[in-house]
Amino acid sequence: MSKPDPSDHIWQRAEIDSPCIKICVIQTESRLCTGCLRTIDEISAWSRMTPEARADVMAELPGRQGLIAKRRGGRAGRVKSADS
Repeated sequence: MSKPDPSDHIWQRAEIDSPCIKICVIQTESRLCTGCLRTIDEISAWSRMTPEARADVMAELPGRQGLIAKRRGGRAGRVKSADS
């Protein structure tokens, strides 16, 4: 039987998980990440935020959905361009 690694406690912290979904694209107009809806400042400060500050950001994220303009890529973008 092996001994537990003393550093395992690092991975067992009771913290709010990051909302990152690994689609990291900052939209120019809104300055929000299209994946997680956080600002650049929120993303860079996340690891240093208190649990309360993280909870505040998480509570704001659903209201930011309308601030992201939908991309018109693929066929939808080409059809619109061709009709214009």
